[in-house]
Amino acid sequence: MWEELFIRKTTQGGKTMKKGKKYVEAASKVEKGKLYTVEEAVKLVKETSVAKFDETVELVLRLNLDTKKADQQLRGATVLPNGIGKTKKVLVIAKGDAATQAKEAGADYVGDMDMIEKIEKENWFDFDTMIATPDMMPLLGKIGRVLGPRGLMPNPKTGTVTMDTKRAVEDVKKGRVEYRTDSFGNVAVSIGKVSFDEVKLAENLKAFVSLIIKTKPSVVKGKYVKNISISTTMGPGIKIDSNTFEA
Repeated sequence: MWEELFIRKTTQGGKTMKKGKKYVEAASKVEKGKLYTVEEAVKLVKETSVAKFDETVELVLRLNLDTKKADQQLRGATVLPNGIGKTKKVLVIAKGDAATQAKEAGADYVGDMDMIEKIEKENWFDFDTMIATPDMMPLLGKIGRVLGPRGLMPNPKTGTVTMDTKRAVEDVKKGRVEYRTDSFGNVAVSIGKVSFDEVKLAENLKAFVSLIIKTKPSVVKGKYVKNISISTTMGPGIKIDSNTFEA
């Protein structure tokens, strides 16, 4: 799987991009074909960070899923034990008590038709996550065409369509991550920053892999987790031995 990450990071517009000296040096630290333990991989991902900024650590799992079948598509959200090192701006579309609770929980923006019209008329997107109560969903349908492509449309599977706006806002602020399988059966999420200590990164990684294993569709036969890899935003991929997890 790390090879696929490598291809995405080193190509642009179908053309291969020249790899910098720092990247080549970092990649040389990763032993080709080796499957690392979680602890080894976490230590190495910090050592192979090549950017001057605090890079995100990305986790990718390749699963034995046929996502053309509805019962083999995974989608959801979870709060990692140590967050992801980023505070997200939250917009809540709600009225009454649900709106009040959202404000008290720390939502950055709360409203109903006024916020919907702002998005529609001003092309306003100064938020990372939208949460909505069920009664607001029909109204959001009119701007679904602009929310959908940006991944901002609330969805019950990710906990962003709910009457419990307080908990939803708190979860996002704590560092909730949303995930879903792509057409190839891959799941990719952020599990923290390079500045996180190794223990926290390892805890986040193990928590997410455990979640994916628990949500294994009953129809899947054979080895479920085919590949696991981590990398920094700009760094090389590092393979993890998936046999260390019960999959």
